[in-house]
Amino acid sequence: MHARAPAGDIAARHWSGGPVDCRACPYQALRRLPGAQGCEPGHACMQDAYARRIDRFFRWHPERADEQLAHPYFEVRAIAARHASVFRLLMNDPDETVRLQVAARLSPAQLERLIHDPHREVRLRVAQRIDPARLAALRHDPDYGVRELVARRLPLALLPTLAGDPERRVREWVAERLEMPALLALLADPEPEVRRVVARRLPEPLLYRLAGDADWRVRWEVAQRADASVLAALRDDPDAEVARVATDRLARRAPLHLQAVAAPSGHAHPGEPS
Repeated sequence: MHARAPAGDIAARHWSGGPVDCRACPYQALRRLPGAQGCEPGHACMQDAYARRIDRFFRWHPERADEQLAHPYFEVRAIAARHASVFRLLMNDPDETVRLQVAARLSPAQLERLIHDPHREVRLRVAQRIDPARLAALRHDPDYGVRELVARRLPLALLPTLAGDPERRVREWVAERLEMPALLALLADPEPEVRRVVARRLPEPLLYRLAGDADWRVRWEVAQRADASVLAALRDDPDAEVARVATDRLARRAPLHLQAVAAPSGHAHPGEPS
């Protein structure tokens, strides 16, 4: 048993304005069928302006979706595209809402035809779903959000080509994924947020290259992982928090360091008889 339209719900209204007229509907015969076999104005109706009622109609009758992909109301086309055969989907529909549904339904291999869609939301959906090997065509997309998705999914072999992207967030994702030695290309990035990511991922022996960075946040990241020689220099850092981290880490390393040097006069080395 399917729930009917609740009392006090939004009144039924034809998508073009005015009341819904079942006599003009190509599916008027469905009114005579019970429950989800039929339809109901104000509840499950393809002619209503309310998207939820259109959606309910096509969930009850997905086999009708192919017939309505050219309907004059964009909501009908967009909802029909969720249920229609992928072979009938209209990638050139004039409304981006419809094309967005198409991008959600096509197989990843078919999405190349929407790579240059004029609407960013469609291209974002493409960047989310297309095969990673085919993402290269979106590296220069005018929308940085699209390029950010590309940076998160692009194969590592092609990722260095985004190291010079004009948007900081894109380069941050590049820095999160690049492997050595390609990561070194971002050592001198103009944005400290990017260099901070580099400092988190750079091999420990190379952290000295960022120990003199102009931004205290980058030096703080260096102090979290650097060896004793770098920490000794950072103890006198002009930023109090960087200096504190360096001093604390040196203090924790001191017992290990003392084991490697000669014991004080009159005492044997650890492990040697007195």
